Amino acid sequence: MTMMTPQPLDRQEDEEMLVPHSDLVEGPQPLVEGPQPMEVAPGDNDNAGSVENQANEEPQASRYTWTIENFSRLNMKKLYSDVFTVGGYKWRVLIFPKGNNVDYLSMYLDVADSATLPYGWSRYAQFSLAIVNQMHNKLTVKKDTQHQFNQRESDWGFTSFMPLSDLYDPNKGYLMNDTCIVEADVAVRKVIDYWAYDSKKETGYVGLKNQGATCYLNSLLQTLYHIPYFRKAVYHMPTTENDIPTGSIPLALQSLFYKLQYNDTSVATKELTKSFGWDTYDSFMQHDVQELNRVLCEKLEDKMKGTVVEGTIQKLFEGHLMNYIECINVDFKSTRKESFYDLQLDVKGCKDVYASFDKYVEVERLEGDNKYHAEEHGLQDAKKGVMFIDFPPVLQLQLKRFEYDFMRDTMVKINDRYEFPLELDLDRDNGKYLSPDADRSVRNLYTLHSVLVHSGGVHGGHYYAFIRPTLTDQWYKFDDERVTKEDVKRALEEQYGGEEELPQTNPGYNNTPFKFTKYSNAYMLVYIRVSDKDKIICDVDEKDIAEHLRIRLKKEQEEKEDKRRYKAQAHLYTIIKVARDEDLREQIGKDIYFDLVDHDKVRNFRIQKQLPFNLFKEEVAKELGIPVQFQRFWIWAKRQNHTYRPNRPLTTQEEAQTVGTLREVSNKAHNAELKLFLEVEHGPDLQLVPPPEKIKEDILLFFKLYDPQKEELRYAGRLFVKSNGKPIEILTKLNELAGFAPDQEIELFEEIKFEPSVMCERLDKLASFRFSQIEDGDIICFQKSPPPETDVQVRFPDVPSYLEYVKNRQIVHFRALERPKEDEFCLELAKNHTYDDVVERVAQHLSLDDPSKIRLTPHNCYSQQAKPNPIKYRSVDHLIDMLIHYNQISDILYYEVLDIPLPELQCLKTLKVAFHHATKDEATILNIRLPKPSTVGDVLNEIKTKVELSQPNAELRLLEVFYHKIYKIFPTHEKIENINDQYWTLRAEEIPEEEKNLGQNNRLIHVYHFTKETAQNQVQVQNFGEPFFLVIHEGETLAEVKARIQKKLQVPDEEFSKWKFAFLSLGRPEYLEDSDIVSTRFQRRDVYGAWEQYLGLEHSDTTPKRSYNASQNRHTFEKPIKIYN
Repeated sequence: MTMMTPQPLDRQEDEEMLVPHSDLVEGPQPLVEGPQPMEVAPGDNDNAGSVENQANEEPQASRYTWTIENFSRLNMKKLYSDVFTVGGYKWRVLIFPKGNNVDYLSMYLDVADSATLPYGWSRYAQFSLAIVNQMHNKLTVKKDTQHQFNQRESDWGFTSFMPLSDLYDPNKGYLMNDTCIVEADVAVRKVIDYWAYDSKKETGYVGLKNQGATCYLNSLLQTLYHIPYFRKAVYHMPTTENDIPTGSIPLALQSLFYKLQYNDTSVATKELTKSFGWDTYDSFMQHDVQELNRVLCEKLEDKMKGTVVEGTIQKLFEGHLMNYIECINVDFKSTRKESFYDLQLDVKGCKDVYASFDKYVEVERLEGDNKYHAEEHGLQDAKKGVMFIDFPPVLQLQLKRFEYDFMRDTMVKINDRYEFPLELDLDRDNGKYLSPDADRSVRNLYTLHSVLVHSGGVHGGHYYAFIRPTLTDQWYKFDDERVTKEDVKRALEEQYGGEEELPQTNPGYNNTPFKFTKYSNAYMLVYIRVSDKDKIICDVDEKDIAEHLRIRLKKEQEEKEDKRRYKAQAHLYTIIKVARDEDLREQIGKDIYFDLVDHDKVRNFRIQKQLPFNLFKEEVAKELGIPVQFQRFWIWAKRQNHTYRPNRPLTTQEEAQTVGTLREVSNKAHNAELKLFLEVEHGPDLQLVPPPEKIKEDILLFFKLYDPQKEELRYAGRLFVKSNGKPIEILTKLNELAGFAPDQEIELFEEIKFEPSVMCERLDKLASFRFSQIEDGDIICFQKSPPPETDVQVRFPDVPSYLEYVKNRQIVHFRALERPKEDEFCLELAKNHTYDDVVERVAQHLSLDDPSKIRLTPHNCYSQQAKPNPIKYRSVDHLIDMLIHYNQISDILYYEVLDIPLPELQCLKTLKVAFHHATKDEATILNIRLPKPSTVGDVLNEIKTKVELSQPNAELRLLEVFYHKIYKIFPTHEKIENINDQYWTLRAEEIPEEEKNLGQNNRLIHVYHFTKETAQNQVQVQNFGEPFFLVIHEGETLAEVKARIQKKLQVPDEEFSKWKFAFLSLGRPEYLEDSDIVSTRFQRRDVYGAWEQYLGLEHSDTTPKRSYNASQNRHTFEKPIKIYN
């Protein structure tokens, strides 16, 4: 392992996902199992974009090389490199040799000392990771990115770095002598702290708060806000004082714009997104700025209809173009006029905006097979194109930075350099973009108003905007909450994209520069026509804002100021929470069952700390109508067993102290609360009486009454008892409290604790309270003694069993695993139910005789879906173990009804096998289930019972196919327990007769389909389709072999004539002529290693492309943007 000077980075167009690494299994913790059900960059990579302003110093850069031996024999899921230092920081590389739940090598850069760094740390790095090709250096796979590392995202990189099939293919050169070489180029910049930065003070503008992944929304809103004509129109949309911002888009937008104009701090967008009908999920799902712009403008256009500002959107943003088709040889022309609010410009293959416009109006020739059908003239050669009739005052240009790559079947981001001018002249070259009908008196000269930037890759990233609000030379960067002053170079040239060179700064090394692709680049441009500048950049002041809106927003501002003041003065006050008998009566048996009260639901007072407690008592007298002489306050205490009980009354001396002093005495935790119990006594006539004098022997006890028939617990009252007295002496009094007959037999229990388990013990009526260790604040529960003989069955006959039930009861929502979004039924279970108890209750609900056929799967609280692995039979002790997920408890379980008992199934191995019939095209997918000690021979015998064979005595074989190559024929005696069908395809097929009787001069060869692809100026072979074996005979020519292959594959003559045939060894094709003797190319060797040499059939891959899925394209897993209201 060495540190050495970096070489220039090869530029790559490849777009892979840039994410903190996470396994697909569990919740969001760094470097443990993580919650990504698909490749999604979590939330916004906000910091990555916001570093632009911070990265002021020259970066320090180094290369780290990691040589990993015995690579294919690594059996761990992930592997870390040694620690290396760049820029004074410790780093290491993290790889998943078999992929992070994908069929790709996964590789990340990790902050090595993240666990020991102080709270709030962050560091910024640009870096590349590479797997060196040891045969051809130019084929080295290298990917680069940038990231702001922090506590939440301490590692960052590529989940799909390169296909495992390429990495492990000995022909490809990434593994030589089973050694893999990893290179990491890291450039570190120091980060400046912006916590104290005041945007309003520094720039005169304020930012917008990010709700989770709403930077794309923020950058667009800032752009629209800074078009004053648009802002004025929004202010003039009719709204009333009865409208609610969260239900009215016009009012929410007015409110947002008003705050951007007059607030001193950043503004929240929650009201606006709620008015869109979005929930929290929408706010955490990153969308596309271009799509949002269109949807928002359409919605506003609709809301403006029939108002004084109707047509504003069209006036500002609408232009018109003409599509035409003109015949070359006859006089025929077809035209169609279209309107647009924005223009989509190509970036790929265009050096600047003008080149994109040239491409936009490029004339296409319709000729040959593509002739135009010109009505009565029939098929004609023609010219097809677009010309502009007029451009709008505000021209929005959407740059096509994201494109679908058909070769790679995925979306990619185009990071190419693409220039855009400060002044854009669309009349250039004698108005070549304009149609003959265009009004030439309008001067189409535009000046740049704003540049929206996307920083990151196709799977996520960060948006921010450079805007010059008044079209002066001063630019501003609006990056969520922060606004900074910028110069024109920052706003223009640095957003062109392309590559950036960073000098090598390590002394003692040569100074080869690092080259990094710039992932931050312009994505949307807004130009304003110079002749309309004064109309659009107009004055907007308070008179443009409806009076009801001004009043509403000023009131909001005052309430916000009151809250701020309340917070600022909090240190001068204490919150006193006063619990009374009324609270206990209200809460016990409804909200709570253990202890006495929920202090968050009792009366509280905000009292100045300097106020004497005696004066607070006067406040209580006034508020609660209890004169001071009838009040006695008790302090609560937390006991060692985690219960919370009234401990002792306040002394006269304590009541003379200030509230603040008393709070400090009673509360060691130094929070701002003082919790008290107010004892108030009533005489026989229910009139208030002074509390009795309390001496040392007096104990204050609280009583709860339990009714087993009704399964109810309630507060019965409190009593003073003597410590040397006995419970038997107060039975009559307790019966009176409960409303029972004086001689009713009752049983008493002491509620001792409930965490971690319930402790409630029978109280000896004949032992003294002191002997039973009863003290102030203790709770005695009582109930009627059950009659000796009764037919009435009750579920919980006594207080301990009822409290146990209450403590452990758990409502569980069950969902069928095949319908994981819908609750099927709910059951009330107990957290301490055993595995058997739970499956028995589920089986009972489903009317299933055998509970062992129920298989349960736990819920992932973070991804809100089923965990990948079901619960094994009796592998957990209790229900709570099934529901707990990190520090959260779920209330969801998924169930399946199996066809055989789960213990049996677990002793079986299930293999997914594709059976290829000798004469049919379609493969049959079989799930073969056999005992784990079974052999491949047993699998083949089982398959014979399930499929139709070409003849009864047909022999079968089982193959291992990986990425369209045959890697192995399984011996029939091999045990199936260790066969992995997760990554490799298992294929079963009949053995052709000619292969069984191979003559001495015959060869059995591998035949694979392939196409050629060019990557980094290197031709690479890409296999596809179904590989197969073929017998070739001594002296047989290619022409003869071709005839047999065509017959076997049933390819039509016309298509087959386009196929090429090549001998491939170590991935290099050597094309064959019809007259070549095929057998001379293949050495006589054991078939198991023969995949290194094969006969290649080169032709286009006509198999249907799979629709690209979430792991490939950011835009497919998103919901489309909708504004619902």
